[in-house]
Amino acid sequence: MAANFWTSSHYKQLLDPEEVDVVHPLDREKGITLEDFKLIKMQMASYIVRLAQNVKVRQRVVATAITYMRRVYTKKSMIEYDPRLVAPACLYLASKAEESTLQARLLVFCLKKMHSDEKYRYEIKDILEMEMKILEALNYYLVVFHPYHSLPQLLQDAGMIDAMQMCWGLVNDTYKMDLILVHPPHLIALSCIHVASVLRDKENISWFEELRVEMNVVKNIAMEILDFYDSHKMITSERIHAALSKLT
Repeated sequence: MAANFWTSSHYKQLLDPEEVDVVHPLDREKGITLEDFKLIKMQMASYIVRLAQNVKVRQRVVATAITYMRRVYTKKSMIEYDPRLVAPACLYLASKAEESTLQARLLVFCLKKMHSDEKYRYEIKDILEMEMKILEALNYYLVVFHPYHSLPQLLQDAGMIDAMQMCWGLVNDTYKMDLILVHPPHLIALSCIHVASVLRDKENISWFEELRVEMNVVKNIAMEILDFYDSHKMITSERIHAALSKLT
């Protein structure tokens, strides 16, 4: 893995927000709106988390898998690349990339154990075939840097090590959005610390100033996180089901 984010393929693949929020023409033909698109990706991120809990892989694998899934849909259609297969295939690929190899047989066993719905039940050959398609869609760029890496040191520097659990949870929730495709991971980590500072009523403006980071960017990411929490309250299982039903 590249040791430096700024020289990595991850950095070179960062996108503008308007490049991420684009519904593929094939999906639009099926009536999938931008809201549906975001809901389906959010649901598949949660699905990857649930799958990972069943097959017992590390958090880093989960985060990498979600990043792969989100990258795929900046290029490919959900109609052609069914998210219900892409999600487990991304988890399988991420387990290899993060050197925490998951057996395809175990993954398929868990898929069948978790779901009675045939749309979620796949065989090993399906996972392996989709893995190859995902690799191609990713241009074989598999390196992903995550906010988790810099978070402990940043919290220690800020004198907020007691906020580790809160900030870790905030970072987890950023994967329900496309932030990892748009922003450097250390800025996402700093934004989570900023949110935690606000929630805990802790004054640390001078610390942020010493870092010489773009505070406007940090604050904008923090606002996106807070806006997500507000809008997330309005999401119902019926709305998610309606969005997924457009894939069939």
